[in-house]
Amino acid sequence: MFPDRLTQGYRAFLDRRFASERSRYEMLAESGQKPEIMVIGCIDSRVSPEVIFDAAPGELLVVRNVANLVPPYEPDRSTQHGTSAALEFGVQALRVKHIVVLGHAYCGGIRAFADEQKPLSPGDFIGRWMSQIAPAAESLGPRAKNDGDDYLRRLEFASVELSLKNLMTFPCVRILVERGKLHLHGAYFGVASGRLLVRDSESGAFRPVSDRVPGPLAMIQCEEADAVTDG
Repeated sequence: MFPDRLTQGYRAFLDRRFASERSRYEMLAESGQKPEIMVIGCIDSRVSPEVIFDAAPGELLVVRNVANLVPPYEPDRSTQHGTSAALEFGVQALRVKHIVVLGHAYCGGIRAFADEQKPLSPGDFIGRWMSQIAPAAESLGPRAKNDGDDYLRRLEFASVELSLKNLMTFPCVRILVERGKLHLHGAYFGVASGRLLVRDSESGAFRPVSDRVPGPLAMIQCEEADAVTDG
């Protein structure tokens, strides 16, 4: 049976949002989508880009995977490339102007890698996928035995940095970035605080975009980040 929660949610959508934005949906159906922003986020149910950025239909092109990772450009590798295909579509077909890699706190994929958790199945799909962040972990150096969650936070930021670097290995991305027609951004969402941090491309620091979020306003510096994401 189809989940009742989804049925009720759909009915509420029809009565409220669809009713108020019907003309926009009709326009999108007729003219097609033309989002200017692509967000690469995590599948974590707590971190929905459309909710975080209060986006209207057609505003964001969103691709989500475990731990918001961008693999390097590997066209000859004999595997399927879901994220790479989404990038190709967003950059080459839709001509997005911005790509945002959205990391977040309490990422289960990051913890699985850092804690060397046992595979959930014989296929170990999560383990193999998360092995991509090994270069980010290496940039942090050895993990201290009693560092608490500090290492996990630093690895979450470092993985955003790695994804930004990997984006620049895609020729279509690099060329458009160099021509000033495409801009890459790193961001980080605090699940508990609601605070959004955005990476400064010059310093590599992640800073809050608003002082309206409750809690102390502290600049979080990713010490291992390069000042400029240049691939």
